[in-house]
Amino acid sequence: MAVVVVLCIALFFIAALYLLQQSLRPNKYPPGITCTDGKLWHEQRSFAVRHLRKVGYGKESMEQAIQTELSELVLTLDQEERVRLGPEFAKSVLNVLWMFVAGNRLTQSCSYINKLLYLMDKRKQVFDMSGGKLSQMPWLRFVAPDFSGYSLITEINTALEDFFKEIIEKHEQTHSCRNIRDFIDAYLHQMHDEEEGELKKSFTVDQLIVVCLDFFIAGSQTTSNTLDFAFLLVLLHPDIQKKVREEICSVVGTERRATLSDRTNMPYVEAVLMETQRLCTIVPLIGPRRVLKDTTLGSYNIPKDTVILANAFSVHMDEDHWKDPYVFRPERFLDENGAVRADEWFMPFGLGRRRCLGDALARSCIFLFFTGVLQHFEVLPDDDKALPSIQPLAGITMSPQSYCVRLARIHDKSRGA
Repeated sequence: MAVVVVLCIALFFIAALYLLQQSLRPNKYPPGITCTDGKLWHEQRSFAVRHLRKVGYGKESMEQAIQTELSELVLTLDQEERVRLGPEFAKSVLNVLWMFVAGNRLTQSCSYINKLLYLMDKRKQVFDMSGGKLSQMPWLRFVAPDFSGYSLITEINTALEDFFKEIIEKHEQTHSCRNIRDFIDAYLHQMHDEEEGELKKSFTVDQLIVVCLDFFIAGSQTTSNTLDFAFLLVLLHPDIQKKVREEICSVVGTERRATLSDRTNMPYVEAVLMETQRLCTIVPLIGPRRVLKDTTLGSYNIPKDTVILANAFSVHMDEDHWKDPYVFRPERFLDENGAVRADEWFMPFGLGRRRCLGDALARSCIFLFFTGVLQHFEVLPDDDKALPSIQPLAGITMSPQSYCVRLARIHDKSRGA
């Protein structure tokens, strides 16, 4: 009997080791941009930066795209008295991204935009900051696929794959090398135009799908969640909301909307947004990153191929540096003259070569949507519901708890502009 028990235990561990080995095999999809490194990362990131600029990223057309979405957002909010701002921001930000990646804007009721938002929101909820059960015990996907979340992840990833495949197939039917309309067109042109070799092998439809996922997961949710937190904070601090609106009015007036060129003249608005990103760190852990060679950092030796995560949360909440890190105090980012003060401990978009490639778009969206809404509306608490705390909901990114607001329309000449 004892021999049978020992054999069963041995077989169990052999099976477990086999399943663990299988679970650690590379995914069938290439790694995109965010989670890769080396030559592939350099090729894909350089291509993305170069061709996003060609279709307007970082140029005047980028601001025009944001202003178009802001106009639609204001019209939508103007018809509501009580509203959840988070989902509205999510649609608007996603549409700006969609313009660069897929070449057209989607209506607020479009099935594409609602389906993509639903899938991305479900995917975000599957993970926690450490990656969830599957990151800790990857073999669980073979013995408990439903409990571990593997079944749900597979279902969502398949749906996202099918979603982007459909968009890419439509581009393949209509794209022309003489008329590059958007990033997908540029990528397809690269796939068919390059000579045979290592570079061409890294440009595939599967890789394009993952790159699109990188854009939308890293770009849309982080930006819309930052805006959601910003409005929750000014809702909780009406005195700060009043000062923000006074600065907007003094710089922009009532005849026009704020533009990106106004940003330097609105230091208090900038400080409020910076403090929001510090206090409510949307991406607490930046990474993963693989160490490409043996490295010494301070007194720590980090071997080659170690996977590391940068803890942005600990940097943003360091008591020795910030003194009162859990207090919402925008003035910490202003100098004695009231100008914006840079701080090397502020790193919402990461640092160095791996800094978020979409930071310019994110900062532009956050500034223009924030000022545009507060120019038109006073944001007030919903009478029927208590305000939530700023304690975030955990996921692959941090998001605020659900809350509703009342919008008091400010009747001036800018309304409906």
